This record gives sequence, structure tokens and C-alpha cells, in this order.
Amino acid sequence: MRVTEKGQVTIPKAIRDHLGITPGTEVDFVREGNAVRVVRIVSDESARRAKAIEAWADRVTGTLDLDGMDGKEYVDWLRGPREDLDPR
Repeated sequence: MRVTEKGQVTIPKAIRDHLGITPGTEVDFVREGNAVRVVRIVSDESARRAKAIEAWADRVTGTLDLDGMDGKEYVDWLRGPREDLDPR
């Protein structure tokens, strides 16, 4: 990588994807000896939301009773009859 005249570098896509860095994401550079590590900054609000979602997922895990239906049957039941696709 090359540093621009403004001191900018492009973070490679594979690293951005791995760290979840998207436009607007804040990052920090951490010195470790002769190396520098790029870290994604997670705001308190983001961390709070992530914990809330994880807690909800834990609470609802195993609570859906499909009454023996497989995935396709369940989706068909949710959608209801489709007269436009199956005229009788």
C-alpha cells in the first residue's frame, strides 16, 4: 500500500469485510512495537443494541412450534392461498 500526499491509505476490502468496516465506521490505529493495528470502534449504542438482539434471540430460541410442518409447508401456510398462481 502506498500513503497519499494527504496521509491516506485504502484499507483492503478483505480487511474491511472482516472487521465490518463500512462508510461512516470509526476506526482507530493502535501502536504495537514497530507495527500498527487497525481496530473498529464500536460505540456504546452499537454494543447495547447488539446485546439486546442477542438477548432476544436467546429468549425466543426453540419457541416456534411448526406443528410438524417443514419449511416449505410453513411458508405456504404463512402466505396463504395464491389463486393467481393456482387457479382451480
